[in-house]
Amino acid sequence: MFRRNFIYVLGALFLTAGGLLAQQPPVEARIAGLENNEEYMSLLREDARLQEREDSIVNAVAVLRERLREDPSQRQRYSQEILQLESRIFEIRNAKGRLIDRINSIEQEWVLANLDGAVSGPGAVRNAPAAGIPDSLKVRNLVDNLYFREHLAETDYAALCEAQRLETRAAEYVNRYFANHATLTELAEAYGTVQNEAEAMDIFGRLTTLQGMNRVLGDSLAEVWNYIFDNKNYAYGYILDELGREEILSREEEQQARAARQLTELRGATASDAVADYFLRKRVMVDYEAAVAEELALDAARDSLRGVAEQLGAVDFRLPRIDVAERYFLDYDSVAFSSKPKYTYQNPIPECKVYANGTIYRILLGTFNTKRAAATFRGAYPLFYLIDDAGKWNYYTGGFATLEEAETAQKALKEHGFIRPEVVVWTDGVMRNLSRDPVAQDLAYRVEITGTDALSDAVKQVIAETASGHELSRVGQQLFVVGGFTDRAVADRLADAVRLADPALEIKVVEVSHP
Repeated sequence: MFRRNFIYVLGALFLTAGGLLAQQPPVEARIAGLENNEEYMSLLREDARLQEREDSIVNAVAVLRERLREDPSQRQRYSQEILQLESRIFEIRNAKGRLIDRINSIEQEWVLANLDGAVSGPGAVRNAPAAGIPDSLKVRNLVDNLYFREHLAETDYAALCEAQRLETRAAEYVNRYFANHATLTELAEAYGTVQNEAEAMDIFGRLTTLQGMNRVLGDSLAEVWNYIFDNKNYAYGYILDELGREEILSREEEQQARAARQLTELRGATASDAVADYFLRKRVMVDYEAAVAEELALDAARDSLRGVAEQLGAVDFRLPRIDVAERYFLDYDSVAFSSKPKYTYQNPIPECKVYANGTIYRILLGTFNTKRAAATFRGAYPLFYLIDDAGKWNYYTGGFATLEEAETAQKALKEHGFIRPEVVVWTDGVMRNLSRDPVAQDLAYRVEITGTDALSDAVKQVIAETASGHELSRVGQQLFVVGGFTDRAVADRLADAVRLADPALEIKVVEVSHP
């Protein structure tokens, strides 16, 4: 039933895609004058086609998620198919990003090449007052109105036009960021529930990639938006100053200061400071532009900007942060004893798994020159073996998260007749025998935190809850230390918790010697 349902979803998707290939979606040039540019119009059609493909796959994912809710027993299979479709969405969005960059470049080249002749002709009246601009020359795009071309220096007007052109690019960055964030939310949910290590590694890799892409998008948005804001703010300020409209300029300064305070309050609390900054200052800028349009009697532009302001007010830009700690699939197990054989010829003692990440303690039962039968180990299980560099057979039991658990098991093994069970620990794939190595017995651990002048309240709370009884101290301008851990696993847990609380910090666990 599942396979038939999924084939139906994909079939519908491919039929839709086929229809798109057969009939190109109609598009209009975003800038008048580029309708005859074949490359430009072709890129717009391709962008529209990719958008429809993305929408179709998004709908297919929604169908599968509904079926997953209806039939939770098929969670793993549905989740796998959803991840495959989301991978295709990811590829489409990358392709769209490349298209948009080229579209923007063509538009920029056209605007700069046609700047001088943009307002030439019998209808143009140089230095005409605002109220004297004929209605036939008033357009909805504020920047395209004649008044700015006539009252700004050529270089300033060119910068204003470039700022207006870049508005589309800024919006694309925001849309891609929002879309990536939605996918990240879904991936984080899947990562928290998946039980297969290979699938978890794949999902975590995609999470990391998308987070990196969103960091780049945030940086690109900040660069573009600062250019837009600075040049528009300068141009409008120049015009209003020339007209003596001090009250509008004063109100704008107050609104900008208010937006700056709001951003300070939100800093670090949302997924992206750059996205928050864009929406806070964009709302201020649109209101400013509407006031400028009203002052210049540009009614169409004013009404259009008021509509934009309403749309911006409806957007919830306070996206939650998505912080995911890497999961380590360490297989912990206690030690037990059985009178019946647990291992046979058909079910031999397995090789001991060495994990590349994380900390796990085991008990070494003995080292031998040759392979030993399970009966040698007095019914203890689970059992594991490893052959060391000297060709010796090392047999282990158990798997423990902390040294305290391992020492408890060591005591139980001694009571069961084992003469010298030894505690060993693997940390990130490196093994130490804590019972034999006197230096290892003297080791302690501390967590070092760098990358900030002051720890946030959230980080301090995490430290208080996760490392109760351990001292937090400041030992440098940007170095904080939580020390006194005798167990590496406990120090690792604190490091992971702090990373979740503030991913911008640099965290590492360092070995130190007991005083």
